[in-house]
Amino acid sequence: MTKIYTTEELIQILADERQACLKGKRLKLDIAVSGNPVLDQFIRTEGLQKFTAYQDFKATIHQYQREHQVSGIVWRQITIKGQTFEYPEVDSQLIALPSDLEILKTKKDSILKFWHEVTLNMEFYLSVNNGKDHRQIHKSDIERIAQRTEWASLWKWENSNFLEILLQLGWGKPEEACYKRGFPTSGSEYIHAVNPGNLPIG
Repeated sequence: MTKIYTTEELIQILADERQACLKGKRLKLDIAVSGNPVLDQFIRTEGLQKFTAYQDFKATIHQYQREHQVSGIVWRQITIKGQTFEYPEVDSQLIALPSDLEILKTKKDSILKFWHEVTLNMEFYLSVNNGKDHRQIHKSDIERIAQRTEWASLWKWENSNFLEILLQLGWGKPEEACYKRGFPTSGSEYIHAVNPGNLPIG
């Protein structure tokens, strides 16, 4: 019987492969930067060769996930203001299976409930201009965004005098929602909660 790799094992395999690619142990040699053989001989292609080698390997892992139904979900734990919460998230290097999307959709309301509890008396900002700027919004705006999205995720930045809690509200495939790669089929909005007088840093 053939061994089926777990989600955690696939994450580790990808991490190891990424390191190998970054160190130049894996290159995709048939990469052309411009497509013009005269110009390409003068352009350093090693960085592109490393990147492409890793992307090809990652695509193979994603195909393996589909064929063997290996989930892309990892369970994260976050503690904010003394409250600890566990929630599902698709690992940034893996893809979400249809069953993963269903799990994310069922957990959206509990993520929103936790986020509202820990952001009481904080100010809210929406990422605009691909995250380069932030626009202040109100709780009613967040509720409208939440109604038209399918899943949610959380992050935080915290030190002794600063706290920022980021809520990602997304739709479609999580692996395509970041950086607007799959827009408009997949995408997300980022809402930042900060203490009054502070501005988002994330």
